[in-house]
Amino acid sequence: MAGHVLLCVTGGIAAYKACEVLRGLQVAGAEVRVAMTKAAARFVGPVTFEALTGHAVALDLFDHPESAIPHIELSEWADIALVCPCTANVMAKVAHGIADDCVSATLLACACPVLVAPAMNTRMWDNPATQENLATLERHGVRLVLPVEGRLACGTSGAGKLAPVDAIVEDALSLLRGTILGRPLAGRHVVITAGPTHEAIDPVRYIANASSGKMGYALARAARDAGAQVTLVSGPTSLAAPRGVDLVGVTSAAQMLEATVAAFAGADAAVLAAAVADYTPASPADHKLKKAHEHLSSVELVETADILATLSADSGDRVVVGFAAETNDLIANATSKLARKGCDMIVANDVSRPESTFGSDTNRVTLVTAEGTEPLELMGKDDVAHAIVGRVARLIAQKRSGRA
Repeated sequence: MAGHVLLCVTGGIAAYKACEVLRGLQVAGAEVRVAMTKAAARFVGPVTFEALTGHAVALDLFDHPESAIPHIELSEWADIALVCPCTANVMAKVAHGIADDCVSATLLACACPVLVAPAMNTRMWDNPATQENLATLERHGVRLVLPVEGRLACGTSGAGKLAPVDAIVEDALSLLRGTILGRPLAGRHVVITAGPTHEAIDPVRYIANASSGKMGYALARAARDAGAQVTLVSGPTSLAAPRGVDLVGVTSAAQMLEATVAAFAGADAAVLAAAVADYTPASPADHKLKKAHEHLSSVELVETADILATLSADSGDRVVVGFAAETNDLIANATSKLARKGCDMIVANDVSRPESTFGSDTNRVTLVTAEGTEPLELMGKDDVAHAIVGRVARLIAQKRSGRA
């Protein structure tokens, strides 16, 4: 993902973790430049960040090789600013508009969104002055990645430890995507399903499929970045819950139906990416079947409820999007499914292709609506998700205006 992140590093022991944050942002495609306080440079040398970014670090308002006015140039260049770690001192400066060094002056000049990741000793974090500054930052619209409890550099344990690197990177990328792509789902509630379902044969055996949940989780992140309140109804996966998303964990198709219907009651749209089992054992055993004397030669199956058809039948002016994972006749099968289910759009993908199969990090999909088909190029699943979410936002607007 293209985008400009200004990383402001301040003088705490957690400054070394800013290097990991920087790399995480770069791996996602962001361009990063760095401003540091002189205290931060006592913990991590500027040459480290210069090697990682290919740009000079802004340390001084009057001695920056890339600009005569670095605080203005960097503030105009940035799509977002991230302060990581942010000391109590710099929190106070930002909260009260003090601009007495390169970092604080640059932040005061920023018109872009600002994300702050505080880190400090527990007593400093709990101090009423710090908490008042925190409240002031929130009132001013500054985003926060709050510190966590843990062992601190001084040897004690408590609140004030820098949030995990992955959490900081995820929140920064979410803010960056929302800034660049806009927030077309602001004020909307979107329900997304993800992953497989497990249909029990007995307490230890089940019928399932190869869905990893990656596409559904990418959709949840994309909808969140677009400003939506997101409810993610997920079958069993190994994926971490996206930050800022309401996760409802389920196991079976029946549980997924119940949770999805309940969430959809107050939603504007549902995107059903889960690979729900079509069949479930008619009479699952209440104990582990012993093959020595309970030989399982066959399993009687019954059809599961159709979640897509159920939601579509009661959608009204709400949008319902389904998925069609096919191995042949992709467009014909997806078009037929669109008509049978009565939904607003089908996202069709050929899971026989290695780049689009279950568990892959990429996908090549075709968006199928009553107006026609729109094939998308091969992309990473996060980019595919943002394309789908953009189309969902347009479908909501069309339905609500009576044009769909």
